[in-house]
Amino acid sequence: MSYTGDVTHGGPPAVRELDRLTVTKLSVGPMDNNVYLLRCRDTGAQVLIDAANEAPRLLDLVGDAGLTSVVTTHQHMDHWVALEEVVAKTGARALVHADDADGLPIPAQTLADGDTVAVGGQTLEVIHVKGHTPGSIALLYRDPAGTPHLFTGDSLFPGGVGNTDRDPERFGQLIDDVEHKLFGRLPDETWFYPGHGADSTLGAERASLPQWRARGW
Repeated sequence: MSYTGDVTHGGPPAVRELDRLTVTKLSVGPMDNNVYLLRCRDTGAQVLIDAANEAPRLLDLVGDAGLTSVVTTHQHMDHWVALEEVVAKTGARALVHADDADGLPIPAQTLADGDTVAVGGQTLEVIHVKGHTPGSIALLYRDPAGTPHLFTGDSLFPGGVGNTDRDPERFGQLIDDVEHKLFGRLPDETWFYPGHGADSTLGAERASLPQWRARGW
């Protein structure tokens, strides 16, 4: 069965096998947060994006292969409820953008725009996308054998950018960063994986950018 990215709370994960990376998506917690486990197919090293909730399920997903890092896309609590337990039981590094570090329940190593996070022999590029929170990030994987893959947290969803509480300054920052740092740099076939709900591609959303900007959310 081909990967669609469709997951439901309490349901099985969706698994996507790329040439050098396996992406496993799972929905957890009362807000149906998406969690992504990335596994290097060459080395077996694993990185978790957003230890959002349900630590026992996440630890089962990680299994005996262990975990090198947990990257938190932003400081909102629904994205880190399981962080402390997952880090304590795996010894993984906690990583977050410096501007959101104070919002986490445990100390974390800080990231900045342009940094990279290793997944075994593969790398993720950190893209600072400010607005949903001061330190929100997206993580870009440039598949050497295919299309780019982008993990957007709560900054970009199918149908619009993340919540900015209708604050014009925050919205302006977010829509600018999304347009210039994501859509402006990456091709239409880029597949993106948000913090909640369904996946999409940049091509499927690109024509809607002017509408998003005009409506202000």
